[in-house]
Amino acid sequence: MSFPVPSVEYHALTVKRPKALPKGLDALAHTCVGGAGRRGKVLTALWEQVRLVEGHADELMNLSDRHLRERLEGYRDEFRRHRAAVPELVAPALAAVREAAARTVGLRAYPVQILGALAMQEGRLAEMATGEGKTLTAALAAVLAGWTHLPCHILTVNDYLAQRDAENYRPLYQFCGLKVDFVTGLMEADQRRRAYGAHICYTTSKEVLADFLRDRLQLQRVADPQRRLIRQLARPNRSGRDSLVLRGLHTAIVDEADSILIDEAVTPLIIAQPRANPMLVEACVAARDLVNQLEPGTHYTVDHRYREVKLTEEGKERISELVEELPPIWRGVGRSQALLQQAITARELFLKGRQYVVQEDKIMIVDEFTGRIMPNRSWSEGLHQAIECKEGLEITEPNETVARMSFQRFFRLFPKICGMTGTAWEARFPLWRIYGLPVVRVPTNKPCVREVLPERIFATREAKWEAVAAEVARVHAQGRPVLVGTRSVEASEQLAVRLDAKGLAYNLLNAVRHAEEARIIAEAGLEAKITIATNMAGRGTDIKLSREVADAGGLHVIMTERHEARRIDRQLFGRAARQGDPGSAQSFVSLEDELFKRFVPEAVRKSLAGVSGGVARKPFLAALDAAQRAAERHAFRGLKSVLGTDTWLEESLSFAEDAGRS
Repeated sequence: MSFPVPSVEYHALTVKRPKALPKGLDALAHTCVGGAGRRGKVLTALWEQVRLVEGHADELMNLSDRHLRERLEGYRDEFRRHRAAVPELVAPALAAVREAAARTVGLRAYPVQILGALAMQEGRLAEMATGEGKTLTAALAAVLAGWTHLPCHILTVNDYLAQRDAENYRPLYQFCGLKVDFVTGLMEADQRRRAYGAHICYTTSKEVLADFLRDRLQLQRVADPQRRLIRQLARPNRSGRDSLVLRGLHTAIVDEADSILIDEAVTPLIIAQPRANPMLVEACVAARDLVNQLEPGTHYTVDHRYREVKLTEEGKERISELVEELPPIWRGVGRSQALLQQAITARELFLKGRQYVVQEDKIMIVDEFTGRIMPNRSWSEGLHQAIECKEGLEITEPNETVARMSFQRFFRLFPKICGMTGTAWEARFPLWRIYGLPVVRVPTNKPCVREVLPERIFATREAKWEAVAAEVARVHAQGRPVLVGTRSVEASEQLAVRLDAKGLAYNLLNAVRHAEEARIIAEAGLEAKITIATNMAGRGTDIKLSREVADAGGLHVIMTERHEARRIDRQLFGRAARQGDPGSAQSFVSLEDELFKRFVPEAVRKSLAGVSGGVARKPFLAALDAAQRAAERHAFRGLKSVLGTDTWLEESLSFAEDAGRS
């Protein structure tokens, strides 16, 4: 008969409750504390520690592998004994890990990478430019976290990077006395359990949150470790922790943190199961036919900024005339209006090639921030079925929610969270307010020599795409590689057609063609190579230049539309001129771009309508900048709205649990 080990149970099942966000004067004081965490004095103190680390370099280089391992084992034992990094040992320990990395994976960390690792060790978010070696930086910090023997998850943006990084850095972790593994979407529960059991586990935020929710479902309402221990001692033959896959939450090292903690944080992850509802299927078909009898502007209005559809009084009256064509259960005023409003939303605001694509007769949701497909995801409240109906596809059964949690709330459960990204400064306020994460801007190892060319403005999308195609051909003729960033699958396909007409060969990377993402991006720096990529596809993969390409001027990046967050623009431009390489970047925009339609007032758009394809002038640039700031404010309101929902859910669930115990 086996009994549970109390300490294992405690660490696996104990989850901290996030603190309520400060309000009023407390919020002001909290903001001031966050500002202090970004001051120059912080960077100065980190540089002092870097010098301490570098001071051990010569001594460590002269050690044999055996003696270096013995020293690493000593640090590991001290960190494990204290269940935390020992402050006075951080510098010599990190110096030893740096030497181990040089011997095992052939990479000796630059001083700026050491600085980034120290920042993460202190629970900060390190902003490191593209190509500055964030993967090695994360590995250095992960060794220190792994030595505590508390769970350490390194969260990346996709399965490929999780597996690649775990395998590439396995020799380093093994040299340091640690086990490393990875979790990807296709793994079974037993494989996941083994992987999470390693000292360090690489995975994606989606996988670890889904496993966390599944574990909570397994625990039901007996998640308290003390109560579970008593129950298992009383009934030892009952299944215990063996059904769980996670060994707990403690340290999260988040790669591309702006994407994961800000862009994707407002979307909840839902564990659902299909539930037969033939009446909803019948209603979706009827609603699709009926919306063709409603006219935009007369019966409904579309708010592109807030992505909302509103029925007019005339529209409500028209729907009351059409309800007889709906199934009986949907003929009530509230239900009929909600059903048709959903059908209008599917038609007007969810567009093929932007929010979704069709593959193998199925609707596949596209992540608008990364351009990647999100498999096994569906929209809720009948929207997914409405879109399937619009596309003439077989309508799937709607799902019943079993468990849900926003990524924002989930990350606030970790006792320690840190990370890195190329673009965090613009998001420094929400990162501090929501997660308590101060941002540190890490300097580049070599000066950046990127040439940013003047932005070009066009009246129509058609004129813009013609100009982009002509610019691609011009730079291609110079033998330089070109990377073109688009915001949607539809836009990437439009440009591809124009390049085909010019007889230009290219690699196309979007949600439809994503299987070879890393290879395509890795080849984007080859001579005369043309690459079209949606948004930030390829993040995490270096674009390396040949000697001939560097001599010709390096990689040229073309941005075909400004994004709703300035940091995403900066991330795309950062693909050029990495690590001191030459390179250039330029933006092409039009008055018909989505940012303009959603966030620039109509009167301002009309005043700018006379533009004809030249360099953007100050009034236009001011309107663009104002639109992006408005979009960022709108996104931050969305984050706060999710926080409010999270707080309400937590209070409601806590009340339900307390009532159950009584």
